[in-house]
Amino acid sequence: MKYISTRGQSEPVDFLGACLAGLAPDGGLYVPETYPSIEPAKPGEPYAQVAARVISAFAGDTLTHEEVLGLCERAYATFAHQSVTPLTQSGPASWLLELHHGPTLAFKDVAMQLIGQLYDHVLGKTGRRMTIMCATSGDTGGAAAAAFAGAKHADLVILHPFERVSPIQRLFMTTTGADNVLNLALETDFDECQTIVKSLFADRDFANRVSLSGVNSINWARIAAQMVYYATSQAALAGQQIRFIVPSGNMGDALAGYVAARCGLLPGGLDIVCAVNENDSLLRLFNSGVMSKRQTVATPSPAMDISIPSNFERILFELSDRDSDAVRGVYERFKQAGEADLPETAKGRMSCSGIRVQSVSNADTMEEMRQFEAETGWLICPHTAVGTRVARLSSAPDVATVVLATASPAKFPETVLEATGREARLPDFATGVMTNAEVFERAEPTLGAVRARVEQLAG
Repeated sequence: MKYISTRGQSEPVDFLGACLAGLAPDGGLYVPETYPSIEPAKPGEPYAQVAARVISAFAGDTLTHEEVLGLCERAYATFAHQSVTPLTQSGPASWLLELHHGPTLAFKDVAMQLIGQLYDHVLGKTGRRMTIMCATSGDTGGAAAAAFAGAKHADLVILHPFERVSPIQRLFMTTTGADNVLNLALETDFDECQTIVKSLFADRDFANRVSLSGVNSINWARIAAQMVYYATSQAALAGQQIRFIVPSGNMGDALAGYVAARCGLLPGGLDIVCAVNENDSLLRLFNSGVMSKRQTVATPSPAMDISIPSNFERILFELSDRDSDAVRGVYERFKQAGEADLPETAKGRMSCSGIRVQSVSNADTMEEMRQFEAETGWLICPHTAVGTRVARLSSAPDVATVVLATASPAKFPETVLEATGREARLPDFATGVMTNAEVFERAEPTLGAVRARVEQLAG
């Protein structure tokens, strides 16, 4: 299987080439030339086995099924729940898909633990060393740090917006004590952190010199790994029509659902509602067909404080009949003017894509945490609350509603306490982040400053 760039100016690569590169040389995102047909998960099928079938379908002949199964089994052995991503019923036709039982208590662990195993396996076989770089609005950085801390063949560089992630989120990515993890705190927002990362990938001399790779949701392996919990949810609720409510920032989770449907893992079809907070650029994009950027505002759900979700580019590619020229034109106009109209073909298809968008205010997010706790006795994180609020505001009694519970409430104790009056405590296996030494560096939010520090790290 080959992978092509959404912008059409890079040579096709295989699965490992796409995963190790992260971003394509032309600035686009890798997608498979064709989507494989994958047999749906069976009720009770072990999570690692489903994951191995999904990943193998995308890996082609670059990895054997036995290799992939071993990677999956090792990755998911790190999770605190034997089901990895259990479904918990929260109402008559409502479920929470709990994605927070990994080492850093967030859904990013589901893919990142597998990616860590994949990189270590492949780089160990080839003798290569790479510099892995990611921008984070909170959870990606911690998940990457947990997955790559102490890696023998990779250095990890994390960019996070200074004082715009929760204290617990920061601690998960700054307390590993690993010499191969560099965390840079930038006095800016996530979007600018992401822009710097993309610019460094676009500088091919620099990228080749430091052997740069990325593990944000721009990495196809992330998308493939996140498809699995859609498949296992479908199996657990066999015979039921499912509506997935997906708290959305960079849109990686929503894209994973879209691809899962394309590959046959959701026989009932695709019904996804992207739940966004007051940073509602995605809602405006779907409503108007115009991509535009606004300054992000602080919200109780900081991991979703994103203006333009990176993975929309892959959705746009599909809705535009895979017209790479059209996609490239949109992003060039957006870069120059800060605004760009989508192609008419894409505009016409957005309403029937199976993806919708709904926003939730800061006040409603806080009220939802209080109300959900009062009704169920359960604490939820503010990102999950954005999802459950959307479910509450758009009741669908004839379908099973599955809200992706993207993080543990313990990652946002101050917000949870304010909303509910209750303390959200870390599980015992995660309490080390409160006592381990914290290490990060302040850095100027400029391309030059970050480039110089990465070059220093890479030697």
